[in-house]
Amino acid sequence: MNNSQAAAISVPYLRRRSVRLALYSVLAAMLLGMLFWRFAPLVKYDAKFEQAISHKRVVVGMSREQVLASWGSPYSIDVTYTDAGVRREVWVFEDWISSATVKHRYLYFEENNLVGGWY
Repeated sequence: MNNSQAAAISVPYLRRRSVRLALYSVLAAMLLGMLFWRFAPLVKYDAKFEQAISHKRVVVGMSREQVLASWGSPYSIDVTYTDAGVRREVWVFEDWISSATVKHRYLYFEENNLVGGWY
């Protein structure tokens, strides 16, 4: 066995250059993903929201004002707070199809942003 083979065998796995570069690139990709996930809601696609408002639709991520512009005011609003102090709202819309049939639509907001709904 020559010196280069002995040096290659004696280096621990995590200290090898190729392994370190792979680990650092994975960690960097995770950091960039976390930063994107954190700041992605701040970049709102207003064109998409404006198009949804013009078609009288709602899209997750809309603010309360945008939903009001799209669907109008709800029949009722239920407000609750979580243990962490997050404000949650449930908006209930009523659509009277006939005098005996009423269709309900529910929208769920957290801290002024639409997070889901049931139509």
